[in-house]
Amino acid sequence: MIDLPSTVKISFRALKVNKMRSLLTMLGIIIGVGAVIAMLAVGTGARQQIAEQIASMGSNLLIVMPGSTTSGGVRMGSGTQPTLSMADSEAIIREATSVAYAAPVLSGIAQIIYGGENWSTGIQGTTPSMLNVRDWNLSEGRPFTMEDVRNATKVCLLGQTVVDNLFGGIDPVGQSIRIKNIPFTVIGILEEKGQSPNGQDQDDTIYVPVTTAQKKLFGTSFPGMIRIIMIKAKGPEYMDQAETQLDELLRQRHHIQPGRDSDFSVRNLTQMMQTAEQSTAVMTLLLGAIASVSLLVGGIGIMNIMLVSVTERTREIGIRMAVGANTWDIRTQFLMEALALSLIGGVLGIAGGMTGAQAISAMAGWPTIVSPMSILLAFCFSALIGVFFGFYPAYKASLLDPIEALRYE
Repeated sequence: MIDLPSTVKISFRALKVNKMRSLLTMLGIIIGVGAVIAMLAVGTGARQQIAEQIASMGSNLLIVMPGSTTSGGVRMGSGTQPTLSMADSEAIIREATSVAYAAPVLSGIAQIIYGGENWSTGIQGTTPSMLNVRDWNLSEGRPFTMEDVRNATKVCLLGQTVVDNLFGGIDPVGQSIRIKNIPFTVIGILEEKGQSPNGQDQDDTIYVPVTTAQKKLFGTSFPGMIRIIMIKAKGPEYMDQAETQLDELLRQRHHIQPGRDSDFSVRNLTQMMQTAEQSTAVMTLLLGAIASVSLLVGGIGIMNIMLVSVTERTREIGIRMAVGANTWDIRTQFLMEALALSLIGGVLGIAGGMTGAQAISAMAGWPTIVSPMSILLAFCFSALIGVFFGFYPAYKASLLDPIEALRYE
């Protein structure tokens, strides 16, 4: 029967004899575990940031964009031909059963002035439904109403970036700003959203009634013209149905014959955002796999040192066998030494990885999240490395002939 406590003591005593060699052997495991934890922390942080950005955009989103124009045989980009109208948006709400909300948008860029401050930002003419489409609440004030839309009232909602750059510490609600030298009353402040997945500052915006944008700010090529229609489906299971209904409804309304190209396009924004999230998940796995290579290198280092140790301690092995140690005693001793090296290295690597993740976050400004699962995975993998790469040296040591081992110089 194996005397495990005694074997453990002998194993640790052997490691203490060659402290520097043991430390250098553990270095590969320390670097490997630390690299795995730090890289997974970077990848997990990036995934969470993208998930938050996707959530800030809203859920179950579709966008209808106008078609393209052709000039002299040259086809221009999507959105160059104004083909969408307020009536299209109203018809979508009325007839598309899979759509929960639809909000027309007529946007442009203008200089905003308040007192002695000014700021250039995007203006979006829309309807109250936009807040439902984007899952966007107000931090203070009130939203504009359909009555404001019908009367083309000069009221606006400000994003937080606009508030910070124009008002500082002043409460903006009730204040008057000038957009293209036209006075607008601030009636509400949008909650902070942060950056979109493509890096755009979502808070650098102003919402006004769409009719106000049409009649007083940007004008239109034809009555009721809008630039895009933002749509929120009733749920994720309605997305495909909503796309089909939108395509059929708008082709019918625009009198497009079968076989002819549509003068609009329907895009699934949620699907596009999910693709970005999946790409980040692949990046996380790739970073973890690359870092895991250093763990394998550390394991090979353990095997190499243990083989050297078996050679150096051949006479010691012979003495232990001569006084009664059996094959499994010798095998367990060397396995315990390899396991101890990998586990101690794993613990130090975990500390190093967590410190490294915090350093990356502080210096590079990247979000990092050290998950308990990554710590457990790295620790278990380091233990597995110790057993796997320590088995052959232990096996080789246990097969030594006691008489030959005693004669070894």
